[in-house]
Amino acid sequence: MPADESTLLQSWNHNAHAWIEAIRSGAIESRLKVTDQAILLAILGRQPERVLDLGCGEGWLLRALAERGIEAVGVDGDETLVEAARAAGSSPVHLASYEQLVEARVDVGRDYNLICANFALLHQDIIPLLAAMDALLAPDGALVIQTLHPWTVAAGDYQDGWREETFSGFDGQWQPMPWYLRTLSSWINALDMAGFRLAGLQEPQHPQSPVPQSLLLVAESRL
Repeated sequence: MPADESTLLQSWNHNAHAWIEAIRSGAIESRLKVTDQAILLAILGRQPERVLDLGCGEGWLLRALAERGIEAVGVDGDETLVEAARAAGSSPVHLASYEQLVEARVDVGRDYNLICANFALLHQDIIPLLAAMDALLAPDGALVIQTLHPWTVAAGDYQDGWREETFSGFDGQWQPMPWYLRTLSSWINALDMAGFRLAGLQEPQHPQSPVPQSLLLVAESRL
């Protein structure tokens, strides 16, 4: 595993408790005002019966979907986050790394109407994982990805490459986290190479903000 991707996993392990507190206390303004609702509406708009939340974290989205009568299954690679999701009533939630999912070493179910990844695809080599997710979708299924908007966070360097999140605006003890920025064309190409076609693209934005808060992609299998 490349050094940056290994460090990314380690940072999640270190930051798990602080992340749970940040999510559950509503400390991330963009999520409260824009992005949480954006991913939820994108999922509900497809009217799925079964959803897999890839990189589900502490499970807020699983609980939101279950409250709306949707069968929601979670998977995450961090044990602390998985335990927090289970303790909060999210079920089932699987513990599995992305590598294990690519190699089908953990059974997380299949024939999902929708698989979502909400700010959960931060590593470089996502094509094998996307292809593995395609195999878990029902014939009419869709993949919904919400991620950092590349133009907004590129800071004048609009090209694929590793960046670092320092969590400087957050309370608590955080370990800096590397994450991989990919341009819009890189996202679309990755979906194409994994067997998907782009079916929708949104740039969720708060009326009082001059820039989009995220990039939201909806993709469908080409098969």
